[in-house]
Amino acid sequence: MRIFVFGSNLAGRHGKGAALAARNYHEAEYGVGVGRTGNAYAIPTKDRHLHVLPLSRIKVYVDDFIEYAKEHPELKFEVTKIGCGLAGYKELEISPMFSDAPMNCDLPDWWRKTQNQIPERNQFNEPNQF
Repeated sequence: MRIFVFGSNLAGRHGKGAALAARNYHEAEYGVGVGRTGNAYAIPTKDRHLHVLPLSRIKVYVDDFIEYAKEHPELKFEVTKIGCGLAGYKELEISPMFSDAPMNCDLPDWWRKTQNQIPERNQFNEPNQF
């Protein structure tokens, strides 16, 4: 089974971008902004008021997702470029968070290929160091 992984907001208002696709095509439940519903998995990149979350908070949700993926090797996860659309982060800021993603996670091609080339960041502190 394929699970669509998308950037969401903590209010679970899946109204635009990949979140809307998750709701319309992958059974993401409106009002649920974190975790799996249907054939979708929500990783928050915005808060309940639709303000962008800091990288350090997004990293916590990404780590939770990675643990979930490791616990479910029978599933295949299609990870979108979370945080790189409506939240406005650059791929270089988000992709290192997925360096420990298991092989049942289909990451955007560039993310997997460059995992070893991206500088290590200890805390995903703001402002951006890139």
